[in-house]
Amino acid sequence: MKETLFLEVEFKGGRTIECRNPMEFPFKIGDNVIVEVENGEHFGQISYIGLRDKEKNPEEIQYKVIRKASPEDHKKYEDILEKEREAIKICKQKVQNHGLPMKLVDVEYQFDMRKLTFYFTADGRVDFRELVKDLAAHFRVRIELRQIGVRDETKRLGGFGICGQQLCCTTFLNCFNPITTQMAKVQNLSLNPQKLSGLCGRLKCCMRYELDYYLTELKDYPNRESVFKTPRGEGMVEKIDIFTGCVYLKYPSGDWDKYDVKELKCMHCVSQGPPIDFEFPSDNRDSSGNDRENTIKQTSAPDDSEKKEYKNSKKEDKNSGSKPGATPFPSDFN
Repeated sequence: MKETLFLEVEFKGGRTIECRNPMEFPFKIGDNVIVEVENGEHFGQISYIGLRDKEKNPEEIQYKVIRKASPEDHKKYEDILEKEREAIKICKQKVQNHGLPMKLVDVEYQFDMRKLTFYFTADGRVDFRELVKDLAAHFRVRIELRQIGVRDETKRLGGFGICGQQLCCTTFLNCFNPITTQMAKVQNLSLNPQKLSGLCGRLKCCMRYELDYYLTELKDYPNRESVFKTPRGEGMVEKIDIFTGCVYLKYPSGDWDKYDVKELKCMHCVSQGPPIDFEFPSDNRDSSGNDRENTIKQTSAPDDSEKKEYKNSKKEDKNSGSKPGATPFPSDFN
């Protein structure tokens, strides 16, 4: 099987999917395109063009690009964005009328105007069935309410980090990986919650994708708490700076010395410190890259199987003593 060229298309909120190009249009990165999805069309922008693994079947790519966006498509998309701004005002008012403990984040119309998706955050599960009915009666389209996590919220809204650059999640990160404070210890960062947290209030994503570099570089350095015999006496490795190639030793008297790692390797090591004992946390994301515990979907027109699933979940909620909430089930378009 020969290698197949595929397109990565980015949609509003930074969501990306792989698409086929069956007509072999001569697209380039940055082109706006219309993508055919299960129940309609979406407007997006090509963010990457590349070869798919020849071992994988190109038919596994579910979506396809049907055409390059025309001037009329651009005008329609501008009109849709204006309607989305009006829709978010209306939804916020209806959320307030229903007294629901949820924060509306964003609204997204499908390009063919057949479906309207509302993104929100909440501390727990929210029973928004009446709200869905109210919204469906007002907008006369299929309604989907999707609960997202705080990191997904920040990704959709965008912003700038303390480094002065645009947030990583809005520029090049396609999914969120689990992050722990142990990663900060490996990178010799201060365990200050304010310095380790991003705009979303969670641990910074850069601590995760920079970790591999630190783990590779630290293999050429002595373990922390290792003791070396120097001209000034025995000193313990207290700090390692992989960018300057320096190791800081601390003596029992409280004094410090800085040595180049190559120089330190020529000295006698009295005792080895404990090796880095690091385990990557389990991945807690679904196939679309969202946090599993924060992704809840409900549409205005569930079929019989979905109604049965909701009844079963309602029984489980009753038995467990938890509040009723939305029933998770697959969306038309992730």
